[in-house]
Amino acid sequence: MSVQEYLEPAVKDFADQAKATYSAQLDPQTFMGKQYVAGEDPLQTQAINLAQQGVGSYAPYLQAATGAQALGAGQLGAAAQTLGGLGAYQTAAGNIAAGAAGMTGPQAYQPFMSPYQTQVIDATLAEYDKQGLAGEQAIKDQAVALGGFGGGREGAMLGQYQSDRLADRAALQASMLQQGLTQAQQQAQQNFQNQQNLFGMQQGLFGQQGAMSAAQQGLAGEYGNQMNQIFGLSNFGRTGMGQDVSALGSLGSLRQGLSQAQLTAQQQADQASAYEPYGRMSQYGNTLTGLLGGVAGSQYAEPQAASPFQSALSTALGIGGLYGKIFK
Repeated sequence: MSVQEYLEPAVKDFADQAKATYSAQLDPQTFMGKQYVAGEDPLQTQAINLAQQGVGSYAPYLQAATGAQALGAGQLGAAAQTLGGLGAYQTAAGNIAAGAAGMTGPQAYQPFMSPYQTQVIDATLAEYDKQGLAGEQAIKDQAVALGGFGGGREGAMLGQYQSDRLADRAALQASMLQQGLTQAQQQAQQNFQNQQNLFGMQQGLFGQQGAMSAAQQGLAGEYGNQMNQIFGLSNFGRTGMGQDVSALGSLGSLRQGLSQAQLTAQQQADQASAYEPYGRMSQYGNTLTGLLGGVAGSQYAEPQAASPFQSALSTALGIGGLYGKIFK
């Protein structure tokens, strides 16, 4: 029996199997399609939701910072206005000091002398003189009664009486003048003290006005610090949110990559299973051809894909890196 006759049943069997194999329709959906694509990981969903919440999250901080800036500007304006009013207090204090300086010296009492003093002194001295005339008349009447009218004794008594009256009159006048001068000096001194007090009060108002301006400037500075703190909180919040989004997205992408690696491995297994009959028939045919003395065709080889895990991990790391750039 020849080789051809020996292999004839095998060739016929190969032909029957090949016809059955190659006539069967290959369904690509058995090893291709979206069922082999890993879905969004829950951590990725959380990262995306968090990122969406962060869009525009700076707006309340910006509004608060704008309000603080407006308040600070208002305080600065008030401080400037307060500073502008210091000049009036300083000028008033200077005028009071100049007025007080004019109320010193030996003639400072004169404006405080009573305009009625001369009238009072003149009336008092006139009454004193009137009483003195009555006293002279009494001496003369006494001399007449004693029979010594016009004598030397009467003249001596009148001379002594008039001398005493002149001395008393001068003392009375000096006393009244001294009393008026003392009162005027006291009033001048009191007025000078009052001017000093007014000057001190005016200086105190000047100091209070300056302190108020400094306080307003301090408030403006505090509002400026508050504005910077608000901006800092906004930046901190967005940075922290960005880090959370990056961490969640990266971890989610890693898990998604692992899931994709498993799905890709399953796809490769399903694809290999679908093409296995063709590879087996190809090897069967090449074996028969070689036995019959012909030239065997190329050995069928299934396409070798890269490592599913390495490929999926590389893609996942690339996607995960995108999350870290959202709020930068």
